[in-house]
Order: sequence, then C-alpha cells, then structure tokens
Amino acid sequence: MAEIKVGIIGATGYTGSELVRLLLGHSNVSIDVVTSRSHAGKRFSTLHPQFETLFDEELEPTEAVADHELDVVFLALPHGVSMDFVAQYGVEKHRVIDLSGDFRLAEPAMYKKWYRTAHRAQEALESAVFGLPELFRQRIRGARLVANPGCYPTSAILALAPLVKRGLIDPKTLIVDAKSGVTGAGVKPSATTHFAHVFGNFSAYGLLKHRHTPEIESAVGRYGGRDVQALFTPHLLPIDRGILTTVYATPTDPKPDPNSFQDALDATYEKERFVRVVDRAPDVKSVRGSNFCDLHATYDKRTGRVVILSVIDNLVKGAAGQAVQNMNVMFGQLEHRGLSSAPLTP
Repeated sequence: MAEIKVGIIGATGYTGSELVRLLLGHSNVSIDVVTSRSHAGKRFSTLHPQFETLFDEELEPTEAVADHELDVVFLALPHGVSMDFVAQYGVEKHRVIDLSGDFRLAEPAMYKKWYRTAHRAQEALESAVFGLPELFRQRIRGARLVANPGCYPTSAILALAPLVKRGLIDPKTLIVDAKSGVTGAGVKPSATTHFAHVFGNFSAYGLLKHRHTPEIESAVGRYGGRDVQALFTPHLLPIDRGILTTVYATPTDPKPDPNSFQDALDATYEKERFVRVVDRAPDVKSVRGSNFCDLHATYDKRTGRVVILSVIDNLVKGAAGQAVQNMNVMFGQLEHRGLSSAPLTP
C-alpha cells in the first residue's frame, strides 16, 4: 500500500506537535512538509525539543505547500486563518483536515454570529463534513474537507448523541458542564493561561456565549434528528491536558428504566475502538495521551435527572488523534493505525 503523503500547516503549536508524535508511529505515512509562518527556517525539534533526533525537519513557509505533492493536509491554524488557506489552495489537489473551527458550523450566518467575522470560503463550507467518525463515518470516507470537531464538543457530543437519537432525554433541557486542562487554550500564553493565574485556581469562562455551543447543538441535532438546546459552560482546570464533561438532562419518561441510558451508550459504541463505556465514573488520567473517550451514564431517582460523564485527552481525541482517525477513515486505513498507544498513568 502506498504511503500517505502528509503536510502539517502551522506545526509549532500543541496540536502540530501532537500530530507529529502520532504520525511518526503510523506505519503508512510520510510527513513531507511542516510549515510555520513565524518560524520558517528553524528545525521542528528546536521548537519541540522532545523530537530531537526523531524529527528534525526544517519548518517551511506556508507557501511551500504548493511545491509538494501531498495526499492530505492537516491545518493546525488559528480560527479565521484556515478558511483563507482553503480559499487560496482549495481541496482538489489534496484533501484537507481542518483542526480550527472554520468549517464546523453549517451556515455562514451561524459563523458570523458565534465567531464574529464573515466566512471567506463559503463554497468550501457547504461541502465540509463534520469529522466525528463514530457518528459520521460514512460521510467522512468520501470527504475532501473534514472539519475536525472541537475538544469540548467531542466529549459532549459523544455523551449526548445516542440518548437524543433514542428519544431518552429531552433535547431542550441539556446542561453541559465541562472542564479542560490549559493546553486547550493553545501554546501562546495569555493573562488567564499564565502559570501564576492558573496554578491553584479554577475558573469558568465564555459564559453563555462560547462558540462551541452551536457546534454541540448542531452535531447532536443532526445525528439525533431533533432540535437541540444546550447550556454549555467551560471551565479551566489547573492541569496541562484532559477534559472532564458532566452532562445533565431530563428523561422523556417520568419513570425511566435506570439502566436504559448506559445501555444506549453500550449499544451505540459496542463496536467502536476508541469509545469505552465504563461502569464507573471516569477520570482524565484514564485517557491521558490516548485517543479514547470514556463514558458513563447514570440516573438519579431523587432529582429525576440523567447524568452522563465523558473524559478525553483534549490534544488527542479532542484534536490531533481524532484528525489522524479521520485521515485513516478517508484513506481506507485501519482506523487505529498510529493511535494504538495505551493511556499514560501515572
């Protein structure tokens, strides 16, 4: 089988680093070009010393992508930048997996409302496929442009979608309470992600207006065939990586079978390699460094509420790992290729 020739555009952040780490372990991939607009000419391992002797390739300017015959390009670029790349280079010469939010929402009007800018690649937006393989695998296979889901939405959508689809919970009463490690904010430090602010602290942000809200609602609604409304609140944990999402919902049956919610997760994901339905409350260290999502659902008779817990590594299943999984689906590879590492704990 021929090698998949890969380019990573914007390779100097956490996501670019994780892509290289995972793809180096992929038996059927060659990383032909890695780019950086601000660090072109430097060795990749100079910026990411853990790759010394493992991946010492020189970072090239973004324009160099046109000089390479590539099968797929990963866009590890900021929101608002990926759309310009797609508008300039298209998706005909190579397939594209975008890890920003630029192609996750279905309509330009939604993008303008939540990202506060006009979409500059609307034709590409119409053809983009939401890249959550467990739910949309068939569409991903033939896609030229895949919108890799956000980290928070991945954890929430995988928890909610089976229960909404089966009509087990009221889709208008969803509360998504999520906590993420600081790497979810990207490699560039800010006042709120600086060590002195994060250490020993715990805070909510993006209250009532976070851009992942419509992503969660639209993906769950599309899969479940229902209109969805979710109150999403993200929080910043004083850890480096990992997401714990707790979802609260009202059951549609006033006297539900308490086991039906966990059973729905089991039935949906029983053949999925990377979604594990567990019989305990999962924790972030159980998935650290891996492409797993661990799920657990329970029912509280006292309050009449369903509680679903979901944990992922925000840099792997929430970003680079899911992108590699999407690539494997798109190119007919074994889906776990490059993603077989066990979680790292302690």
